[in-house]
Amino acid sequence: MSRVASFYDAYGEREWLRLERHRTEFAVTMRVLNAALPPAPARVLDLGGGPGRYSVALAAQGYQVTLVDLSATQLAQARDYAERSAVMLEAVIQADALALPATISGPYDAVLLFGPLYHLLTQAERAQAVAEACTRLRPGGLLAATFVSRFAPFRDAAAKDPLWIIQDPAYTEHVLRTGVHDRGELFPQAYFAHPTEVVPLMEAAGLTTQALIGVEGIVAGHEEQVNAVTGAAWDAWVDLNERLGRDPALIGAADHLLYLGNKPVP
Repeated sequence: MSRVASFYDAYGEREWLRLERHRTEFAVTMRVLNAALPPAPARVLDLGGGPGRYSVALAAQGYQVTLVDLSATQLAQARDYAERSAVMLEAVIQADALALPATISGPYDAVLLFGPLYHLLTQAERAQAVAEACTRLRPGGLLAATFVSRFAPFRDAAAKDPLWIIQDPAYTEHVLRTGVHDRGELFPQAYFAHPTEVVPLMEAAGLTTQALIGVEGIVAGHEEQVNAVTGAAWDAWVDLNERLGRDPALIGAADHLLYLGNKPVP
């Protein structure tokens, strides 16, 4: 995973700024989390949370948040953002989601797995990351995990580089068929999940599914105008995108897929 760590070490503030620019993604995710999480001060493990956008937001609501990430640079930014936001993170730890140290023992009331599953190319690695997260979760606790949709790179190409699909048709077919991007061009190794594979992966880890949501609803790839509105219009769009993001017919239309599940109580 050194390629991934190096990429995010050099990424600077772009992830924090990306979520400010793509307001729908952040707003819908926070709305879903606020409805699903146990009340503060529950303990939350933000696994792969980068610069801490969600960690800081949840800590501001009174949650006890431990942030873990591969990138030392992203974690340094998270500490700075937390200080500037006048919130306290319970711990900030550099670690790999595939091999968490014993010091991250839990049990946590909720685990966020927002990011690691974007970069794990094999089914075995993805299952291992989910298992590591579940091990830290208390019985009955919530696991929230995000995936990048199989179709997201094609929407991105349509918006930014429509000639991409003919420049190397064999590679385009490879990405569409396998979900694997392993060339390291612009973005490090990545896995784009087909919407139909998410629930089976998570339930194989023993989780009980609550929901699978297409985070951007119907605005993925053309949200610029929506993200510029405020007040009642903004609230209405967040409501609509959360609602439509739960429609099975539209889940694949989003760039990010949000899974919610619970660890069974023995």
